Amino acid sequence: MASKDLRFFDSPDAERLPDGHPRRGMSVVAALSEWLIHTNRRRNGAWNQRYERGVPVTDLIPLEADGTTGTLVRFLPVESLCPPGSLTVEDLTRWTAHWPDLEVRLDDQRGRGDQLIP
Repeated sequence: MASKDLRFFDSPDAERLPDGHPRRGMSVVAALSEWLIHTNRRRNGAWNQRYERGVPVTDLIPLEADGTTGTLVRFLPVESLCPPGSLTVEDLTRWTAHWPDLEVRLDDQRGRGDQLIP
């Protein structure tokens, strides 16, 4: 996951995301993050893995199955990409409106707290 997603890079026929942007895979987010933790839950088990600046720093770590399925990606963007105060809840709401099954949680460490983006 920390390398280019070869299914989509440089492919003019690649399916576009609902917002019209090309698919790039989690590798781009991982590479542009101080850290990223990817958790994957399936019916037959679960695992997570931590990346720092796009490079895996742990092996796949098995997790207890809890009856849920889905993917959770938590990350901290590289500071130089996000000037302080530039990202708002309204921005995230607008950007994620195309994915009704996507839940985004903004943990604003500047004092406003944890806010759920529907």
